[in-house]
Amino acid sequence: MDAFIAIAMGTGTLRPAAEDLEAVERSFAFLLDFARDKVIYGINTGFGPLVQYHIPEEDSERLQYNLLRSHASGMGAPLPDLAVRACMLSRAITFLLGCSGVSRAVIDQLLLYLERGIHPTVPQHGGVGASGDLVQQAHIGLGLIGEGTGTYQGVRRPMADILKEAGITPLKLRMRDGLAIVNGTACMSGLGAINVHHARHLVDRAVAMGALISEVVGAYDDHLSEVLNGAKRHKGQNQVAADLRARLKGAGWTKKREEHLYKQRDTANGGMFDHKVQEHYSIRCIPQVLGPILDTVEQSARAVHDELLSVDDNPVVDHRTASVYHGGNFHGDQVALAMDQLKLAMTKLCMLTERQLNFLLNDKVNGRFPPFLVMGRPGIDYGLQGIQFTAVSTTAECQALSTSMYVHSIPNNNDNQDIVSMGTNAAWMAARVIDNTAQVMAVQCLALAQAVDIAGVKDTLAPANRAFYEEVRAVAAPVVTDAPSTALLHELRTRLLVQDLFAG
Repeated sequence: MDAFIAIAMGTGTLRPAAEDLEAVERSFAFLLDFARDKVIYGINTGFGPLVQYHIPEEDSERLQYNLLRSHASGMGAPLPDLAVRACMLSRAITFLLGCSGVSRAVIDQLLLYLERGIHPTVPQHGGVGASGDLVQQAHIGLGLIGEGTGTYQGVRRPMADILKEAGITPLKLRMRDGLAIVNGTACMSGLGAINVHHARHLVDRAVAMGALISEVVGAYDDHLSEVLNGAKRHKGQNQVAADLRARLKGAGWTKKREEHLYKQRDTANGGMFDHKVQEHYSIRCIPQVLGPILDTVEQSARAVHDELLSVDDNPVVDHRTASVYHGGNFHGDQVALAMDQLKLAMTKLCMLTERQLNFLLNDKVNGRFPPFLVMGRPGIDYGLQGIQFTAVSTTAECQALSTSMYVHSIPNNNDNQDIVSMGTNAAWMAARVIDNTAQVMAVQCLALAQAVDIAGVKDTLAPANRAFYEEVRAVAAPVVTDAPSTALLHELRTRLLVQDLFAG
């Protein structure tokens, strides 16, 4: 997955192995010969419900062009270039498995576009994720043949002009090329890979923030103990607890229960304890909340990884068995379900972050910080009051976006596609949730650093916590007097959490 992300982000290059390219050429040559006297879907037949129409050999190439042009029908804002790169890369990887029957020229064009930074315009809305991401991938194909629009050197313009400037010849489609380009899960899988990459980073940052809030509020440390968490068998929970313990090594402000709780009650106060016995759940239950989030992210990663390395075509062309297999490998349910699960997990991460933020800002709850972490004059200065509104509204949007796409199949295509995955919709919605979660976490980063300064504990923090605090303070100074915070929060989000990669 790391290599995929590097290539998609332009810091790596895909260099196909000679044996993979040889398999591609053998597959194409086999199909060319095999199709001469047989009926093969999408080569000498129409598409979808029009499959009953025979296509004569002299029209076979025109058929491929018509498929791309007719299905390049998406709407909405363009996907970001990163998403388009991930889609093209995913398609190239599938073709290099040698079971698609495409001409070598298709792969060469995809890799050339990746290398030169040429990105066809792909609208957000279109594909239903069965028969593949037909609409989005048709727009990719349209760009490969030099039609439609795209971006090059940061400017969106006609693809014909881009190819002319770059000295590139439009792709000439052969027997099966158009169908192979559209008939797969490349768009949802490419987006899914980017989503998983960012989700992993946000979970790691959430652990760092959980360690810092635990120390700055003086939480007991037994809720992180190996004994307590080991009593549950969930891998994610135990991993998160271990990571928190590691980050809190050398902490000066977390409490040992045997040193603080096990003492005489305050009899002068009605027999009540004079200190908090247990923390709020958003602090005490960090391993139990972040643990399943971590498990879900890794489960989603496995599903996306497996899909990226799969043959997601129909039909599947196998020159080794000298046969063509018709089926439904283009169906995106694996990725759709994984993206819905990832979206739920990241929404819960956003909710946990917002609750921790509320704990720090509400003096009646935390009992130790001024309202809204005001460092100036309360009533004149408002501290972080304003940014809490942004965090709450953004969290609410994540909750609304968490409705499943996987179960929202709508029959279409004359009921030929009578159950579909909505995988690309699921992946794009997950991307929005991840982006939103990063925004809320940026607010919490600022609040945590503010709390450290108010408590005056920065010099005695655990080394890992101090390092995280200093990361925040390298971007954002303490908020003492009121000032607009939008640009500051954006900078925190970009530098500490997720770069602005999902914007158009």
